Amino acid sequence: MNIEEYFNNFYKGTKNPTLKAMEYFMEELAHPEKQLKIIHIAGTNGKGSTTEMLANILTKNGYKVGKYISPHLIKYNERITVNGQNITDKEMEDIIEKLKNKIEKYNKISNTKVTLFELLTTMALYYFKEKKCDFVVLETGLGGLYDCTNIVWPLVSIITSIGYDHMAILGNTLEEIAIQKAGIIKENSNTVIVEQKTAIQNIIEETCLNKNNTLNAVKKADIQNKSYEGEFLTFNYKENKNIKLNLKGEKQFENASLCLETINILKQKGFKISEKAVREGLQAVVHKARFETINKKPEIIYDGGHNEEAILNFINTVNTYYKEKEKIYIISILKSKDYKTVLKYLLKDENSTFIFTNGNDEERYVSSKELYETAKRITKNEQLYQKKLKEAILYAKSQKNKVSFVVGSFYIYGDVKKILGV
Repeated sequence: MNIEEYFNNFYKGTKNPTLKAMEYFMEELAHPEKQLKIIHIAGTNGKGSTTEMLANILTKNGYKVGKYISPHLIKYNERITVNGQNITDKEMEDIIEKLKNKIEKYNKISNTKVTLFELLTTMALYYFKEKKCDFVVLETGLGGLYDCTNIVWPLVSIITSIGYDHMAILGNTLEEIAIQKAGIIKENSNTVIVEQKTAIQNIIEETCLNKNNTLNAVKKADIQNKSYEGEFLTFNYKENKNIKLNLKGEKQFENASLCLETINILKQKGFKISEKAVREGLQAVVHKARFETINKKPEIIYDGGHNEEAILNFINTVNTYYKEKEKIYIISILKSKDYKTVLKYLLKDENSTFIFTNGNDEERYVSSKELYETAKRITKNEQLYQKKLKEAILYAKSQKNKVSFVVGSFYIYGDVKKILGV
């Protein structure tokens, strides 16, 4: 079976969201979601890093940990892992064979057909149950309330920072988006958040109150002694001193603190998690395509940030580590994203070189010409260029004394690594 081809037959977008398909599949499969201990993570930015950190800590402690993420960077298999090992093609084929008749049945009785994300989420939950995972760290696709993953009843719900993204689906205001994210909060459970803007905080607090859910908020004042020196970020959070973190960026202090708060809740529930596992898990964590150095000489850094908050975090990290370096930005942005806002912030760096590309798909990406013309209206910087993606990456590789940033989309990651031969 050609798995990629099979998945391509499914609708990749988001229809009018409901949980009907997920309810159907869970019933058909004898409710695997009820047999799993789940940590459920939502948020606009930071949920990927938080997922990686938490899964790594629990794995270091000796637990069997299922992890579900999206999107994938190269292969669909990356979305479904156990202890860092991707589900195999054969395992995927076996689950698809088990589900084929059920999918056909649902498509006949329903007004809307099964989407790709519904299929993948069903496969993940079934796979984690079959693998007898001790924990599952489950990242939402988008939103929360009607996200496919919200079929679960977690031990802990985590909500990372909330900002503007997917507004056509989630709402036009932060309050509307917050209501969607708060949808993962369940009755008689626990929720962990970072302190949010007052209106967002109020929505989350009220939701927790209504659902008898215990809320734990990471206060920024409790994150102390932050340092960016050397290979790691280091910080203190409450009684956790001199924590080392193998990720870059100011926001990672908050994301790591969310993990520390969550680990504390799990320990209160009786799970054994050592301090050694916590420290090793954070010190060894890798989050691909998030300020990831993919080439060392010259340095080329990949970051998939594509919304306002992610780009502001990216710029802050660039300024922390590379303020004095000559820089090249290679920019590719999907048509579904707010590319004008992304450009507005990136182009404030008026001394750098900007290269605009069509990504790897002229149908899905804003054209290099449109990016270029928009940039010309925003900045007086004359170091603006249009190139094909391969040409841009090879140019960056030839610039020995500059640092290059490939930014704006997750979906060209595989292409970029292939061009670089890494």
